[in-house]
Amino acid sequence: MTVPPLIIAPSILAADFARLADEVRAVEHAADWLHVDVMDNHFVPNLTIGLPVVQSLRAATQLPFDVHLMIEDPRRWAPGYADAGAYNVTFHAEACDDPVALAKDLRSAGAKAGLAIDRDTPIEPYLDLLPSFDTLLIMTIKAGFGGQRFIPQLLDKVRAARGHVASGHLELRIEVDGGIAADTIEQAAAAGADAFVAGTAVYGADDPAEAVRRLRGLAERAATGA
Repeated sequence: MTVPPLIIAPSILAADFARLADEVRAVEHAADWLHVDVMDNHFVPNLTIGLPVVQSLRAATQLPFDVHLMIEDPRRWAPGYADAGAYNVTFHAEACDDPVALAKDLRSAGAKAGLAIDRDTPIEPYLDLLPSFDTLLIMTIKAGFGGQRFIPQLLDKVRAARGHVASGHLELRIEVDGGIAADTIEQAAAAGADAFVAGTAVYGADDPAEAVRRLRGLAERAATGA
């Protein structure tokens, strides 16, 4: 199989919410995906944006939306994000009693299906489900808040997933989310991640587009062992 190019997905959780459309356009020609964190103040103790904002932003950019649902009852809400034009909709394993069924619903609605694994959740029980998914999102922090410090020990999950993907010849993105910045992205890429969510590392920079390009260069160098 050909190796797909790496994905850099700026998270608008770190953007200026009063200028969201402008913040999205600031990375439009540098980023691959736009990461959209949806939190409901139930599954995680924080409240962010929801479906109406995603619907409005969809008209403002051509970037594929990588929607990360940190919510209870994703069976109820996830297909709506697919209908709104999300490219990839990821929900948490901890919030869903039948992940494979929801993955099928998302694919039927026209989106890629992603499974997220939080900080304290073992990955092993979910490895056999991966053929049903397009993306595996591994949290490298505790889900629910931006700006947390990267936890390198969680890259063991990335390594386990990469080994499973390779042995099964699966086509699956392994995405990491949490504390990804210039000083951590190389570790994540070397462990086997190929999609990277970056919030403050992008939107806290003077030039968000240049920050995306720098992160991409670091990840590519680490992934190739250069």
